[in-house]
Amino acid sequence: MTEIKIPEVGESVQEALLAQWLKHEGQRVSKDDILFVIETDKVTLEIPAPVDGVLRIVVPEGVTVKVGAVVGRIEEGGQAPGEAHEQIEQSPRPQSPEPAAGKLAPPAVSTPGKAEEGVEQNKEQATLKPVISPSVRAFAENRQVDLSAVTPSGPGGRITEGDVLLYLEKTGVKTPVAPQTASPPVAGGKAPCPAPGAEETVRKAMSPIRQRIAARLLEARQNTAMLTTFNEIDMGRVQAIRKSFGEDFHKKYGIRLGLMSFFVKAAIAALKEIPNVNAFIDGNELVYHNYYHIGMAIGAERGLVVPVIKNCDRLGFAQIEEAISDFAQKVRENRLDISDLEGGTFTITNGGIFGSLLSTPILNPPQSAILGLHKIEDRPIAVNGQVLIRPMMYVALSYDHRIIDGREAVTFLRRIKELLENPERIMMEI
Repeated sequence: MTEIKIPEVGESVQEALLAQWLKHEGQRVSKDDILFVIETDKVTLEIPAPVDGVLRIVVPEGVTVKVGAVVGRIEEGGQAPGEAHEQIEQSPRPQSPEPAAGKLAPPAVSTPGKAEEGVEQNKEQATLKPVISPSVRAFAENRQVDLSAVTPSGPGGRITEGDVLLYLEKTGVKTPVAPQTASPPVAGGKAPCPAPGAEETVRKAMSPIRQRIAARLLEARQNTAMLTTFNEIDMGRVQAIRKSFGEDFHKKYGIRLGLMSFFVKAAIAALKEIPNVNAFIDGNELVYHNYYHIGMAIGAERGLVVPVIKNCDRLGFAQIEEAISDFAQKVRENRLDISDLEGGTFTITNGGIFGSLLSTPILNPPQSAILGLHKIEDRPIAVNGQVLIRPMMYVALSYDHRIIDGREAVTFLRRIKELLENPERIMMEI
């Protein structure tokens, strides 16, 4: 009997919400099958089975438990309900009467070599079984893809959404996305929709992540002198570079050239010029960072998370794009580690991917500033005395006025604008 415990996910995390069981009581599971999902105040994690066997659930979903608590067990030699009956039904029955007295039945011919070979094949198949998260399984089912035909590329033989998309691209199969069917809500998920015309109130406990988000937002409002300054950027030159070199970039590095790497590079240049934006207040002291760990705010199904790209000043465009892509994949598959969320000195959030034209981002404590990006929209702009239609983006810098003066904030944002409108300056570091 192997115990299933809530794992340690960080020194500051003492408890977790058992959000959802993905396997049911008495079900036979294989090693590395995802058993359940837990939520802490920082991350959502999928917990795999440590061994093969039959699952026995001890703690139901929706319960908050301490780290290290036993929530289930796996009977390694047990049988799932119905297996014993199935074996009896499938066992061979005698087809002829007993041999007459004095006559011996022919001896059974044993083939130990074949039996051992079959065992080895079964072991090999079990070893090579790919790891598939529930999100990827649903992603593939919606596109009618047989996962047994997909080659895994993730760590530990994990199949990712990228593997599914690559399979579709190679096979040339274009399948319509299957309509989503309604399913009961889980802890931390969306509230159920009432029937049309029904007056109904639904109460649902806030997930640990949502509680943490609420506390940090309130902390930022109450404990900082937050102010926001705005500007707009002509994104025409960046779009032209992406169009001219995007295909060659993808062929060389295997990753798309996005907008975020340009903004990360521009932000680092501006942070070097105005170090107060990369600092924070600790009591009566100002703490300055001589490194640049950039947080990328990503909206997940269970709430906003901000994974951090470490030492961005040492990374090229391709490495930054790869890091962003990896974090987005981790968020979709609930594989973020606590270390992925720690140590940020400055944050960038992009509301434009959701269609936001203008917003006021809230600080991510203890950081002193956050850069908000928005939707690129064609607008009439006066250029050299002429009215031209240009792809414009509003940008916003929210900052703690206790450490950053208005002059520094405006200068920082103008430097971002200058670098993005003349991206050659980023390459030449001027």
